[in-house]
Amino acid sequence: MENTLGLEIIEVVEQAAIASARWMGKGEKNIADQVAVEAMRERMNKIYMRGRIVIGEGERDDAPMLYIGEEVGICSREDAKDFCNPDELVEIDIAVDPCEGTNLVAYGQPGSMAVLAISQKGGLFAAPDFYMKKLAAPPAAKGKVDIDKSATENLKILSECLGRSIEELVVVVMKRERHNDLIKEIREAGARVQLISDGDVGAAVSCGFAGTNIHCLMGIGAAPEGVISAAAMRAMGGHFQGQLIYDPEVVKTGLIGESKQANIERLNSMNITDIDKVYDAHELASGETVLFAACGITSGNLMQGVRFFSGGARTQSLVISNQSKSARFVDTIHMSGDPKVVQLH
Repeated sequence: MENTLGLEIIEVVEQAAIASARWMGKGEKNIADQVAVEAMRERMNKIYMRGRIVIGEGERDDAPMLYIGEEVGICSREDAKDFCNPDELVEIDIAVDPCEGTNLVAYGQPGSMAVLAISQKGGLFAAPDFYMKKLAAPPAAKGKVDIDKSATENLKILSECLGRSIEELVVVVMKRERHNDLIKEIREAGARVQLISDGDVGAAVSCGFAGTNIHCLMGIGAAPEGVISAAAMRAMGGHFQGQLIYDPEVVKTGLIGESKQANIERLNSMNITDIDKVYDAHELASGETVLFAACGITSGNLMQGVRFFSGGARTQSLVISNQSKSARFVDTIHMSGDPKVVQLH
């Protein structure tokens, strides 16, 4: 699957990032997201595959593109019979976030990305549009830190695994009221906290790389993005755990659903009966082959954002594969005009 789709999924996230980056700093987060969706879908529908969106642009709304259940790939075109035989094409599940961090793009802040994960059919957990308690850590701490332990206990374990003092550790937490006690505990334990307003996929993935100065992600964020993060960490051997949060009193703001009981009933209707189960990366991204791809929209810890110049644009992308056990950073020049006038700045 990597050999068949590797380069093309990079181009999918690149096109989404370029489209969204044109709206960077304009205060229009919905437009920044919309153009990313359109660009991602257009490029995706040129790939010779049978794709199905399992995490996309909204489980409950009427998103017109990249909605959950939408079929994508060359065979989804009206003239598909002229291009493909479905029985000959790879069948895959896809999780997408064409503009991870729409507010970051709208206000010109760092860390927004176009991201996706793919696996064989049935290889990605179809997370409900709820929230998720998350714990991400480097490969050295895999299976040693645990989401059921306190932040203080996990920081001690992480310190031992990495051979660093707790004071040298940096933990990323989303700046939300629900995390006030968590932030206080992390600081009292001696570690440093990096607060982010949006975009915890990048923070989770950063934990898997040495040199990013990010050693852990803790706290509650969106569940669909948790699956995408898990796919990346599964592919690179990092630690990721997630637990669905269905109680509005825990999240405090923004939880979809009318009440705790209604959310429990909805989970049961989706055949999720162990509602407090802690999922690891292999359960959230269970396919034999897992690919993760991202392209920076605005610059962050992992990648440069899109840079426009006369005659084109320059992007930096990342593709992680558990098949080849590799993480490739790809620096690309996109020439939209006369190649003779392309200048790099």
